[in-house]
Amino acid sequence: MSEDEGANNNQRLLAAAREDNEELLLEVFEAGGFDINFQDGVGNTALHIAVQNGSADVLEHILSHEDCDVDPINRINRATPLHLACQLEDDGMRSYMVESLLDAGADTTIRDKNGELAETFVPPTDVETKALFRKARAQVLTVSQDDIASGSDDEGDIASSGSASD
Repeated sequence: MSEDEGANNNQRLLAAAREDNEELLLEVFEAGGFDINFQDGVGNTALHIAVQNGSADVLEHILSHEDCDVDPINRINRATPLHLACQLEDDGMRSYMVESLLDAGADTTIRDKNGELAETFVPPTDVETKALFRKARAQVLTVSQDDIASGSDDEGDIASSGSASD
């Protein structure tokens, strides 16, 4: 019976994402026994579904779950939620979804089954969403440069780096 309850809560999770039902989502979170990264038959997770349906209320809860994979790839188009967000018709919703995903650490370098980056799907007239991608790329470059400059994440490792200067 516990397997049924787990599958049931996984299905309820997907339903909450589809319907933008924050109350149902919080019930599932409270009850437990679900996988935040559960995939439906075509490989969509609750995150994919929330993005596709413009379910802004549940999106933030899903993204805030500690085990949420922000870059799951579905089986249809090998698309991530970021790919789907960029294909939303409404400019405001597209921008909101993209910003939320990028803030959660979505990878802008993943390509779908046709080799397309998510940003490719943003209409040229959507300057706000294009700017979000530029900002995300700039942040990645800044972090990469900081990593190169420091050479190590641990302070004080230089003295104990194995050099025999004692």
